[in-house]
Amino acid sequence: MQVLLDLIARHRQGHASGVTSICSAHPIVIEASLRHAQRTGQALVLFEATCNQVNQDGGYTGMTPADFVDFVHAIADRVGFERARIALGGDHLGPNPWTSLDAAAAMDKAEVMVAAYVAAGFRKIHLDCSMACSGDPQPLPEAEIVRRAVRLCRAAEAAHARADGEAPVYVIGTEVPVPGGATESIDGLAVTTPQAALATIEAHRQAFMAAGLDAAWQRVIASVVQPGVEFDHHSVVDYEPQKAHGLSRAITDVPGMVFEAHSTDYQTRDALGALVRDHFAILKVGPGLTFALREALWALDAIEQEWIDETRRAHLRDVVLARMREQPGYWQRYYHSQGHALTVDLQYSLSDRIRYYWPDPVIEQACQRLFDNLRANPPPIPLISQFLPHALHALRTGIATRDPLSLTMAHIRAALDDYHHACHDHDTH
Repeated sequence: MQVLLDLIARHRQGHASGVTSICSAHPIVIEASLRHAQRTGQALVLFEATCNQVNQDGGYTGMTPADFVDFVHAIADRVGFERARIALGGDHLGPNPWTSLDAAAAMDKAEVMVAAYVAAGFRKIHLDCSMACSGDPQPLPEAEIVRRAVRLCRAAEAAHARADGEAPVYVIGTEVPVPGGATESIDGLAVTTPQAALATIEAHRQAFMAAGLDAAWQRVIASVVQPGVEFDHHSVVDYEPQKAHGLSRAITDVPGMVFEAHSTDYQTRDALGALVRDHFAILKVGPGLTFALREALWALDAIEQEWIDETRRAHLRDVVLARMREQPGYWQRYYHSQGHALTVDLQYSLSDRIRYYWPDPVIEQACQRLFDNLRANPPPIPLISQFLPHALHALRTGIATRDPLSLTMAHIRAALDDYHHACHDHDTH
């Protein structure tokens, strides 16, 4: 993780440098990110998996940490992207997947998970024990959150001692709400106070020192805070620098650390740049990229309706909606609308619960048929212009082709362009 440590050091020296943390397990998003990095010459691409996506029990992707590493590396090898330029992180690593268990059992499983992440090669570890387990008081007292984080750091350090290689770096703290975006209204979103941010860092520092984890503390690179950015199903809270001014300044007195901002999805290019400038130097993005993926696939579906004979169409959108209604487990606790409003949420909610359904075999088959149709009959420029203008620009400038996968990745890369601009193109001097 030396590249990441160097980036943090550069930021601390006054350069508005940052890093995009791509939190997605979709192969097209992964490939688009790697090809974007190739084109822009990035020294590092950071992919992160959450505790719910990937764990020793498989998570909702069915992948263990070792599986996820193999998955990302296989795509990189196919693309021709050097594995050494890929950094892997574990997000919200803690008892969250097992909060129905009592704390002792949940933390035992969390220890196994963190060790598995480190053993597999993940080197950016977010220690997050903020969630209450069965029988815990709610909210969980910060002292207990810190105690559990120290326990997981000890497990990670032990796993690294067995695995060798570069030592892991750590992120502490958490944001409210939990990962994946807000599920209710986000009116009245509160920015973390400078006092609370510094108190969290100091509590962790003291606990690490007391546990003999001095060396590990030197590798704590960031703390997660709420700078005032969030999204729910239909709206986005945009970053307002003046509201986070005190919080931004607070981290400048903490050696070797920056802030990590979650839920930066759907922020404007200027807002992302302002976040990095204001020391929220690690920008997490996940649903925003799979939302762009869905936009592209729906656009290709619309092109198919205009271009391909009715008897051969894949009807991807209809297939996806049918499968989501047949298997509502991934969305029914989050979407409370009915009728047509529910149909809108299933497709267009910014929380993008649709991302959980792309691995469904029936949906994969429909997606493949859509791609096959448009490969056999490449769409003309006017249709690409109508439905995929970002991809058309990439096509006209030689970055993309009329292949449907290429057009899809070009649309995703347009979202990544904003993050790259924010993380690489500015200087505070």
